[in-house]
Amino acid sequence: MYLFFKRTFDLVFSFLALLVFSPIFMVAAIIIKLNSEGPVIYKGERTSKDDGIFNLYKFRTMVVDAEDKGGYSTALDDPRLTSVGRFLRKYKLDEIPQFINVLFGDMSLVGPRPQVKYYTNQYKGDDLLILKVKPGITDLATLYFSDMDSVLGKKNVDDKYAKEIEPQKNLLRLQYVKKRSFILDLRILIATILRFIGAKGVSSFHKDIK
Repeated sequence: MYLFFKRTFDLVFSFLALLVFSPIFMVAAIIIKLNSEGPVIYKGERTSKDDGIFNLYKFRTMVVDAEDKGGYSTALDDPRLTSVGRFLRKYKLDEIPQFINVLFGDMSLVGPRPQVKYYTNQYKGDDLLILKVKPGITDLATLYFSDMDSVLGKKNVDDKYAKEIEPQKNLLRLQYVKKRSFILDLRILIATILRFIGAKGVSSFHKDIK
């Protein structure tokens, strides 16, 4: 029943979200196209449930072939970012196309944030449980690391992410996997919306999960 209600809620909420954000979607698409060469939508390969692969949709915030010109992580002053991309990332507007992923069934509204194969291939032990759950737009790690670019800083970002950030994220991903429920999903979604509109005090939301 949980999975049925979760999927139904995903479909309804994502459809409504795309309607609400459609003006932003159109304006962003035009500005991205005028600002730099390349597609409007970035399609990045991510690991799906049961160790599969899907294309994650985002508004393109970097130059074309950015992953070939640098690592997986983004520095605070990353030269690969476009001027429009910096704005979109700052306000999380680049994430809007992921509601399409939810409609297609690749993702859920709430679930472990999807990761690249480079990292999921390193999962061992309990970390493999993360791949038993459909990835999501938001989760406990999203709330805790809501300003990832600032956390990573400007130097050695890939090394810092791999050694410091990814292990913490996996602990939070596992916390969600082991405690997941429709009520928890609603709490995370509400906390994410509050964070999106600028509310304070939700970064430590995971500490309230018993």
